[in-house]
Amino acid sequence: MAERDIVVIGASRGGFQGLKVLISQLPADLPAALFIVLHIGRHASVLPELMTTWGRMPARYAIHGGVIERGTVHVAPPDRHLVLSDGRMWLNDGAKENFARPAADPLFRSAAMEYGPRVIGVVMSGDLDDGAAGLANIRAQHGFAIVQDPDDCEAASMPRAALSSCGADMLCTEQELSACIQQAVKEGASGRTSRNAQMNNPVYEKEAQIAAKGLANPETLDEVGERSALTCPDCGGALWRIRDDYPLRYRCHTGHAFTGLSLEEGITSRSEEAVWSAIRAVHERVIFAKERQRWAERAGDQDQIAIEQARIDEAERLADLLHSAMQAASSTPASPADPA
Repeated sequence: MAERDIVVIGASRGGFQGLKVLISQLPADLPAALFIVLHIGRHASVLPELMTTWGRMPARYAIHGGVIERGTVHVAPPDRHLVLSDGRMWLNDGAKENFARPAADPLFRSAAMEYGPRVIGVVMSGDLDDGAAGLANIRAQHGFAIVQDPDDCEAASMPRAALSSCGADMLCTEQELSACIQQAVKEGASGRTSRNAQMNNPVYEKEAQIAAKGLANPETLDEVGERSALTCPDCGGALWRIRDDYPLRYRCHTGHAFTGLSLEEGITSRSEEAVWSAIRAVHERVIFAKERQRWAERAGDQDQIAIEQARIDEAERLADLLHSAMQAASSTPASPADPA
């Protein structure tokens, strides 16, 4: 029976406190290497130093080309994806996935490809759905999946998306995470594929190769996906829907990648920006019409005053309609996968 000695963890909003609890409870002699992605974006962070003070395992930022060490916590640095390959850690500034860099999916995906059943994937509290596709990768390669109970999370969206994507071998609270990881490490890998692991392996493996390269030719993406009418919320390029619905996901040729909930968030955000842009343009029509009306008043041109008033009235009605549409959109109930 193979050992489980690679633990990959993804967390976002609400995950900081959970990581503090987890790290404080792990033993110094845990026979596994930990890799953590917390959505910190570009912001400077002292997370490794804090983790070292919280627990008994040393923590440090992952180093490009660095050797993997058991009994050590490796943290993805700000604004860099962390991936595993050839027995080492690698950092890159590739396109964001699910609007995040570092993101959990690149780490999870690379770990699954490199280590298969030796991997334990953990999805903790966070918004949207980063980690859902990555955890499905891990389960499809006979790895072990642990998900924090959504009812125990500050932000339940990431755990819910992971459960919807591929289920879990263990569902546990923040206080139980350490014990669950230690149990999974101790038990070792069974080599059995979970019935929830429904990923199409040939598609997944080709997608992982594409993701590792970053930029991709359209013809290459055609091998794993179908060209969609949708465009990338990050760069505006065409999106390919990956030919595998577990989970539903999309990728553009510049490397941006989205699972369903993240793409929905991006489309919604872009729609709101478009409406606000339209409101601004209509308001500028009102301002300009009023300026011309004042000019007409100084000139004593009654006909032009009436024309400008009609333009003002029309533009203000349109602005009211746009405001009403924005308010209606913002009051739309959240989808089931959204945070409670």
